[in-house]
Amino acid sequence: MNAVTVLAAGSGLAFVVYGVLCLTSPSMQAEFVRFGLERFRVLTGLLEVLAGVGLLVGLRWSPAMWLSSGVVALLMLGVVTIRVVMGDRPGAIAPALILFVVNGYLFWRSLTAP
Repeated sequence: MNAVTVLAAGSGLAFVVYGVLCLTSPSMQAEFVRFGLERFRVLTGLLEVLAGVGLLVGLRWSPAMWLSSGVVALLMLGVVTIRVVMGDRPGAIAPALILFVVNGYLFWRSLTAP
């Protein structure tokens, strides 16, 4: 098993879980209210679940990898930006930043792999 497989599988599983939590967790709902983005919560949760599944599918079908990793990287860039603007502490920003970097790397690798 190589690093790309581990990163894609880990990120895929994480986003399936995050997406479900986004749709069901009161604390996640409260975060969207705090950010003033409550109208985007369901869309974000659905995108996270779909992209998470897409990352897992992408382990076997490369178009799903570049599409899903690209969507996740963009979502996480948005989260990092929002958290910075809201003045969140670095510890709250770090998970989104790490997932942005991981999925940006997966996106780049999926476009440059043979």
